[in-house]
Amino acid sequence: MVQKIKKLKKIRFHSEGRDQLFYGAVLIILVALLLWFGFSTKIPFIIFLIVFGTAYGLVVNFYRCPIRHFPSEETDDIVVAPADGKIVVIEEVDENEYFHDRRLMISIFMSPLNVHANWFPVDGKVKLVKHFNGNHHKAWLPKASEENEHADILLTTTNGHDVLCRQIAGAMARRVVTYAVEGEDCFIDEHLGFIKLGSRVDVYLPLDSEVCVKMNQPTTGDQTVIAKLK
Repeated sequence: MVQKIKKLKKIRFHSEGRDQLFYGAVLIILVALLLWFGFSTKIPFIIFLIVFGTAYGLVVNFYRCPIRHFPSEETDDIVVAPADGKIVVIEEVDENEYFHDRRLMISIFMSPLNVHANWFPVDGKVKLVKHFNGNHHKAWLPKASEENEHADILLTTTNGHDVLCRQIAGAMARRVVTYAVEGEDCFIDEHLGFIKLGSRVDVYLPLDSEVCVKMNQPTTGDQTVIAKLK
């Protein structure tokens, strides 16, 4: 088994949202002060605080980045969920971009309320990273997997299995961020990337993989075991 090197910093909010959270907080505070001191009645201040305070809370929830470590060191044949969300697809599909054969596809849909950080689903090495521009269909639609903007990360596990992880932008998402670098080792517990707003992650596995989840089951990124490789 490849020895893991823990490189994660204790991040409470994802780096992708730090600027938005900081400047948003500054703006809300400034406007709130103007409303507090600029009107004899506090009604405008209260309305503003309720509306924009709620909106800011949703943004904070979106960019939260929990600290997680998979509870076991035995991860050679384990495939973990790369994202928080729920299972929307478990099926055999023809994968003609890289494998040119049939694969088992497990898809996780992330709503705007989910954590949108993505984790590596397996231990191994990054074989390929490729970004595709495209449409922004609703992420749960089957055609979203190939037609939407997406990033493909092809991984080779420590036991020689090839696994494809696909980050897909949804109808609301407009940015797919990928941290994986070709040729580098990758480990469960490390961030693969981030997708802003509603989106989806597909994982393509060998057909003989043992599925460990069921349709509509909630998943926790880096914690839920979705499959075991033979």
